[in-house]
Amino acid sequence: MLKGFRDFVLRGNVVDLAVAVVIGVAFTAVVNSLVADVINPLIAAIFRKPDFSYLVVHIHGGVVKYGNFLNAIISFLIIAAVIYFFIVMPLNKLLARFQKPVPVAPPALKTCPECLSDIPAAARRCSHCTQAVA
Repeated sequence: MLKGFRDFVLRGNVVDLAVAVVIGVAFTAVVNSLVADVINPLIAAIFRKPDFSYLVVHIHGGVVKYGNFLNAIISFLIIAAVIYFFIVMPLNKLLARFQKPVPVAPPALKTCPECLSDIPAAARRCSHCTQAVA
């Protein structure tokens, strides 16, 4: 029973997932700091408010805090942009350098100069008009 658990935990997928979660938590702290310490002061300078959390709607005694939703959207867009421009794009360029070029296969067919029909590339005579093909 313990051997099966050990094999499960040490399998590559579980370890990769654990590393991804730890990196994600650390990255979230960085992005939250970016939003709280850089983006929100810029918003405060432009709109004279520290962030969008002041935006609320009162409906029949309830409060809809759509400003907090806007803050979450801004955070999400920043996270998505950082991941794309600083992780995905460089990784794709790096992987493209290591991929071998795919060899171009010679054409399987050629055109008969006399009747313009397609014939096998290795044929020396056209099967349609019996013309000799170089």
